[in-house]
Amino acid sequence: MSQYFELHPQNPQLRLVRRAAEILRAGGVIVYPTDSCYALGCHIGDKDALERIRRIRDADRHHHFTLVCRDLAEIARYAKVETWQFRMLKAATPGPYTFLLAATKETPRRLQHEKRRTIGIRVPDHEVPRLLLAELGEPIMSSTLLLPGDDMPMTDGREIRNRLEHQVDCVLDGGHCGIEPTTVVDLAVSPPVVARIGRGDLSTLGLQGAG
Repeated sequence: MSQYFELHPQNPQLRLVRRAAEILRAGGVIVYPTDSCYALGCHIGDKDALERIRRIRDADRHHHFTLVCRDLAEIARYAKVETWQFRMLKAATPGPYTFLLAATKETPRRLQHEKRRTIGIRVPDHEVPRLLLAELGEPIMSSTLLLPGDDMPMTDGREIRNRLEHQVDCVLDGGHCGIEPTTVVDLAVSPPVVARIGRGDLSTLGLQGAG
């Protein structure tokens, strides 16, 4: 049975966030809110927890997981960032965007796209993950909470707990945070390609349309 924490979306209770960080460090899988929709998350170094998320999502080896980071400095540790890419990242973070970048040697191979050796990176503009990342001190390995057979991500914390209480270790309920996933931009190619149009406004990036 998963633990269930109701958090204030603008002023999250620190003791509950610290408990969630402990669950992540211990190998748990959590559900948490972001500035686009709810996400599944686990510790970056935990292979078993990552495989649990794959099973929940019914994801294959080509599924792009996302490293949810605190800031641009943290991104540079796990992804190779050139000057033109950095400018785009700076314009759009924090915000509802996911960027595909070439992974560095710091990024475990199992987290990378199997063929392209890329990793999804994002910095959410939401107080719950911001505080959780600060407490954890490292990125969260994440995937959008979109279950097999569902057309849209879930956004009600109690419904999430009811459906996943035997599959995840903790649900952080930060209230309704939306059902539109992030805009995904592939920065591993030049010029960049919009892989998915989502919540993030393309005009912020100086881009138009889908790739």
